[in-house]
Amino acid sequence: MLNQALNGIPASIRKHIVTSYLELKANLSESRHDAAGLSAGKLCEAGIRLLQERTFGQHTPFGKKIANFADECRRIVTSSAATAITDSEKVVLPRALLFLYTMRNTRGIGHIGGDVDPNAIDAALIGKTADWIVCELIRIHHHLSLEEAQDIVDALAIRQLPDVWEVAGKRRVLRDGLIARDQALLLLYSAQEGVVMTEDLIAWIEYSNPGVFKSKVLSKLHSDRFVEWDRETDSVTLSPKGAKYVEESLLAAQPIIPPGASR
Repeated sequence: MLNQALNGIPASIRKHIVTSYLELKANLSESRHDAAGLSAGKLCEAGIRLLQERTFGQHTPFGKKIANFADECRRIVTSSAATAITDSEKVVLPRALLFLYTMRNTRGIGHIGGDVDPNAIDAALIGKTADWIVCELIRIHHHLSLEEAQDIVDALAIRQLPDVWEVAGKRRVLRDGLIARDQALLLLYSAQEGVVMTEDLIAWIEYSNPGVFKSKVLSKLHSDRFVEWDRETDSVTLSPKGAKYVEESLLAAQPIIPPGASR
């Protein structure tokens, strides 16, 4: 979802923006303040390279340190380069990135010996600033309104569920007694973008017969519009209807297993 929304950005830069932003949101959701600070720094490093590319037609290679982040932001703001960048890219985004970078460097986040210990207010500010930066990039590069961009960012909220355990690249449902349908929906709900490859979903549930899972479980979820099963890519995406079912029937209360339901 986010990768598609930012598809106007060169892939070599886009992947760093997407990865660092999702890492930041995950770290904030688990109150890992130091890790969130490191992710914020990565987002700033990727963002400034995008602005370099947009302003000067080239950017500092990833892996090569930007000597002075503040000076680089000022260089973009004061540049007279005749490129077709927006006012936001030239004036606002450099300052937003510098603010986020400064918070990361001076508030004890991601560093030992900062003058103030990281706390919930700092973390919230970092998260909201990162949200705004990503929303603005979506607005500029996907030609959407700020409200539409915010909807995309809101849909990426990292859902931490005690009933789902992530281990060694896999996800496991810890609640006993859930039928395969509900396990699948809960696993999809826990995914960052609500989309999972079918083979991964089957492996996580440990369903013994993939063909039966597809014909009896996945096909029914698709026809009921709880998920979108893309047979071409063999991926499954949770629908708003499916998310509502998880929130109201699985998270709000222990579900009752229908008699004779397929496990």
